[in-house]
Amino acid sequence: MKKRVSCYSMDEQVLRKMLTEENVIDWSCYFLMAGFDVSHASLLKEVSSNRRVNSRGFVFVHLLYLPDCSHLITPAFDSEIESRISSLDLSHVDLVNKTWKFGDKKGHRRIANFISNFPSCCITDVQGQPVSWILMYDYCAMGMLYTLPEHRGKGYAKVLVSIMSKRLHAQGYPVYCFIEEENTVSYRIFKNLGFTEDPSYRAAWFEFNY
Repeated sequence: MKKRVSCYSMDEQVLRKMLTEENVIDWSCYFLMAGFDVSHASLLKEVSSNRRVNSRGFVFVHLLYLPDCSHLITPAFDSEIESRISSLDLSHVDLVNKTWKFGDKKGHRRIANFISNFPSCCITDVQGQPVSWILMYDYCAMGMLYTLPEHRGKGYAKVLVSIMSKRLHAQGYPVYCFIEEENTVSYRIFKNLGFTEDPSYRAAWFEFNY
């Protein structure tokens, strides 16, 4: 069974202690570090080299956040679209997994967990099937924003980001997302809706023993 550990620190000495002294990481197996501040990448390289473990950064992302809902630029949409706004359920796991970049058997289980335990939002067609959706990861970031190709260009993504942001804010969640650097479309959507980026911060996903 995969073990998930969440650690938060703004102190590199604390990070160094966690990586070198604490019994937090099993360095003998394959594992990922997600959302890691790349300003500390040299420390990761040093520690993994000392342990003779290969490592690499393979996903680099922007961190965008909404300080407050007053910053949100809400797109206009009519009552017809509003009537088709819903939440995902477990019958939609296969669809989301099939369209997700990291979709596979493990991804299927993760998506089922996200849908079962965290907020989601979708727009359906007249048959009630999702055509556009957004989920929330278990570390509280919005993600997996996707619209089926034949339904693009209708502003669905903007509507979903706006609605999901308001829901998360109302429920006390932080409102933020990680966007891969090459995903310029999503980046523009979030920026145009009022999300803020700290240009001095850059995060990445690192894998070890790959």
